[in-house]
Amino acid sequence: MTVRRLTRLGAGGAQGDFFELALDFPGAEGSAWGKWRPGQFVMVRPEGFGMDPLMGRPFSIARADEEHGVCVLFQVVGRGTAKLAALRPGDRVTMWGPLGNAFAARPGVPTLLLAGGIGIAPFLEYVKRHSASADLRLIFGHRPPLDCYPFAEMAALAACEAHRETCPDDLQAFIALLGEVIPQYCPDGLILACGPLPFLRTVGRVAGEAGGRAQLSLENRMACGVGACLGCVTEHKEHGPLSVCARGPVFWSDEISL
Repeated sequence: MTVRRLTRLGAGGAQGDFFELALDFPGAEGSAWGKWRPGQFVMVRPEGFGMDPLMGRPFSIARADEEHGVCVLFQVVGRGTAKLAALRPGDRVTMWGPLGNAFAARPGVPTLLLAGGIGIAPFLEYVKRHSASADLRLIFGHRPPLDCYPFAEMAALAACEAHRETCPDDLQAFIALLGEVIPQYCPDGLILACGPLPFLRTVGRVAGEAGGRAQLSLENRMACGVGACLGCVTEHKEHGPLSVCARGPVFWSDEISL
């Protein structure tokens, strides 16, 4: 697979550098890419990694088609993502996917999308594909500037609101907002969430207390993407420990212990 482009999102700086990486699209006809759905992910490993780091990196698929390529969003947070940020058009990478399951989509059902930080990625295509955008409401919590994310593109298609955290009071206000909004979608609406673990815990807890449940996309550290290395295990209430990459990454909140 070849890098088509690497685009910086926002100005970057002290709170991290953000990028959209576009890889060549493998083609939809006769391949799994013709049926991929938002919530699924890919593993990416540039040939330039050599033996350091050894494993690839998992990313939610932000979009994938002939026009845009296979696109993922990432923030530079460590050695692997720093090397990804140094890629250039034409560089070779190994990509495997689409992997995992996907978010549910129920046209006609009020649907609440909850995204924290780079967890906004799978909702980009979700909003674009949804056949009844009037049913959608996205609430996005973030710390870096809003232009580090594709928020404006989504806000042009559906009801979206962003809440930036710059101090502890902002976080408390955001949690209070979740406590107010999530019950409005319980028990019959659809609640989908992607973001950091504390954020997902809050979403699952509030939904449960309101008599509903949410679909949560877990961001456990994945190394292989196919359930072989057992590096991303989570506790399923019925089936015990299982690999997030092979059985998820999307789970109903009342099925797992976070």
